[in-house]
Amino acid sequence: MLTPLARLSPVLPRLSSLVSVRCVSQSKPSGSAGSPAVTDLQQAAQSSSHGEVSQFVKNPDYHGFSSDPLVDKWNMRVAFFFGVSVCLVIGGTFIHYLPDHGMRQWARREAERLIIQREKEGLPLMDENYYDCSKIILPSAGKE
Repeated sequence: MLTPLARLSPVLPRLSSLVSVRCVSQSKPSGSAGSPAVTDLQQAAQSSSHGEVSQFVKNPDYHGFSSDPLVDKWNMRVAFFFGVSVCLVIGGTFIHYLPDHGMRQWARREAERLIIQREKEGLPLMDENYYDCSKIILPSAGKE
């Protein structure tokens, strides 16, 4: 079912470039509240005496923080200091030294300590009865 569409997939980008339609109204506005025509706007923009100058022409070391070169440089330095030093270094150190989640490391150390202790005493690592049978209180076998 989708195989005909799969065959058209390499052709679709070329077809979309051929069909470039721009819908612009060419009729004159009927009322006084009508918007200006597209040609009126283009003539006003072309008649201005100066064009917009890129920030990179004014300041070749433009970082995007401010139009003033000195403020731009200091804002960049502050942003990178806090971004790199504070977030990465201090944040990474904080995450590294967080306490053991779920006490997994403590449980492993405790198990290793108990294994060494039982080996020294000559006891098996695990008893067949997990609980001491003498301490378990069972209900009586009679009727209640």
